[in-house]
Amino acid sequence: MILRWRLFPPQHRTIDKGHGRIEERSIWVSDELNRYLEFPYVRQVFKVERVRKEIRGGVIKEEAKEVVYGITSLSRQEAGAERLLELNRGHWEIENRIFWVRDVTFDEDRSRVRKNNGPTIMSSLRNLVISVIRIDGRFRYIPSALRYFSMHIDEAMRVLGI
Repeated sequence: MILRWRLFPPQHRTIDKGHGRIEERSIWVSDELNRYLEFPYVRQVFKVERVRKEIRGGVIKEEAKEVVYGITSLSRQEAGAERLLELNRGHWEIENRIFWVRDVTFDEDRSRVRKNNGPTIMSSLRNLVISVIRIDGRFRYIPSALRYFSMHIDEAMRVLGI
């Protein structure tokens, strides 16, 4: 059975405007393919289409389209199209929030640690630092917190409970 997504309108669509762009997200959801898929516990399959338009001076300068397919163990009653789109978006917001901070603040992409468990350990330590700073809650920006704690080691130890 081939599911022809384009034959049907999306079950849910969102449009966000801000930061010089318009982002439209659409989702199609089906439970018709479940018996054909060899994934345990699959309850629904979905297709998410994201179209992002960069606007400068009131004119669309750039347009990008991304299509993602997924499966979930959530039933239609547990998560309809709207909820699946929210979950999908939330997943990428978290991913982007963590990776962007690691890439920009810690310049992780230029790290020379490449052997054995070194990259995993360093990544875990960076994630720990980011999480502790966010839990502490006093700093809006991670770089500000890093500068502060690098000059106040005793305070950093107190936050860590050491």
